[in-house]
Amino acid sequence: MELISGKALSAARKAEMAKEVEQYKAQYGRAPQLTVVLVGEDPGSVSYVTGKAKAAAEVGIDNVTLRKPAETTEAELLALIDSLNNDDTVDGILVQLPLPKHMDSDKVIAAIRHDKDVDGFHPANVANLWLKQPCVLPCTPKGIIQMLKSANIEISGKRAVVIGRSTIVGLPVSKLLLDENATVTIAHSRTKDLAAVCREADILVVAIGRPKFVTADMVKPGAAVIDVGVNRDPETGKLCGDVDFEACAPLSSHITPVPGGVGPMTITCLMENTLECYLRKMKG
Repeated sequence: MELISGKALSAARKAEMAKEVEQYKAQYGRAPQLTVVLVGEDPGSVSYVTGKAKAAAEVGIDNVTLRKPAETTEAELLALIDSLNNDDTVDGILVQLPLPKHMDSDKVIAAIRHDKDVDGFHPANVANLWLKQPCVLPCTPKGIIQMLKSANIEISGKRAVVIGRSTIVGLPVSKLLLDENATVTIAHSRTKDLAAVCREADILVVAIGRPKFVTADMVKPGAAVIDVGVNRDPETGKLCGDVDFEACAPLSSHITPVPGGVGPMTITCLMENTLECYLRKMKG
């Protein structure tokens, strides 16, 4: 069993990017700029935003975090996004989710200019992903493909099972696996005999947000297991994934840990997306 360390891969990619950013700064006269908007004080969101600021500093991307109170109205947030859309010094815009309940997340994401949407959630980017057109790829699915490739895992012709059908991970990672010529099954809470479906997978991607949901009887010996979940173990209170790591690791050829797996790569891919948006603008 080989561990796919997102932490190690992320560190290597950030070191490469830091060199690239230095060159582009000299070439174009400024660094890429990412503006993150945080509404309210959701503890998970605060932690994510701090992680993003740290990663930006490591690669030399200018990062501005705009913190707004939870009482901010949707109209005020949309006006702020409009001003960022029209600000030429801003290359990437990220509105941290979840938003307070009085706001319509879909409407807010659609308000971000698609060429500044570093999350890859804008309807135009989603459409272009499915139409095989150039687009900003969502960070977690992009990171998953990079992790599989870094471990030299053959994707083409293999059977992949994705548990979870969210628009943020499950659906886009299924499309990226298809683009790499895998045969993809999307499984979910209504899938009949889920364990049997999972056992067919050479590559098993789990993104359902349920602690230790995937057990040893669901893993085909020699499968590569990618665990996207970040949960609290109800028994120990420690961070754990959607996969029962202790039970499944001995069976798998490759597996990602939680923490230190997909998470760090998600943030690194956000930096990559910011750099890509900046370069598209600079190269015209």
